[in-house]
Amino acid sequence: MKNYIIIILLLSCFVRFAAFGGDIVGKIKAKGAPNAGNTVIYIDKIEGKTFKPPAKALLMDQKDLTFYPHVLPVLVGTKVEFLNSDNVLHNVFSPDECTGKFNLGSWPKGQKRNFTFNKPCVAVMLCNVHPEMEAWVLAVETPYYTVTDKNGNYTINDVPAGTYTLRVWNEKLKADNVKVTVPDKGNVTQDFLIKK
Repeated sequence: MKNYIIIILLLSCFVRFAAFGGDIVGKIKAKGAPNAGNTVIYIDKIEGKTFKPPAKALLMDQKDLTFYPHVLPVLVGTKVEFLNSDNVLHNVFSPDECTGKFNLGSWPKGQKRNFTFNKPCVAVMLCNVHPEMEAWVLAVETPYYTVTDKNGNYTINDVPAGTYTLRVWNEKLKADNVKVTVPDKGNVTQDFLIKK
């Protein structure tokens, strides 16, 4: 009897996790920009749901006087480490209110500093040593997000079945939010046009 109950519990867990199979796929077309790369697509807040941030920090590098990646979406509560890979001093700061206008100071090659993004936020990352450097961190409230490739293609994998608001963020262009219904398994396709 005891083994029977364990098997039922394991099967119920399998069925519950098996429902996490729907994917959102699509293509972003840009009007007013060379391409739709570095565009973030994400599911907005899901009422009644909160998500635990990853235990491991994500990385944003500073190399060849450039932030890598240029756009980094993260789940709210995620720690981001900023690595200096150049032979010069770098700094990281953000003037945005949602970050508390943090400034991590300056540090040499091979060292890291970090910041935890505890609020939903679209924040620019800057270096006061090299004013031409710029990147973006988007802290969002669900783990269902992705960044387009240079051709504007995207996939958000393993989304639970349901209807959600899908948002798009681009550094210079905009798109309307849309409602999307994700099936239990298979894909739902949602394309966007981003423009000024």
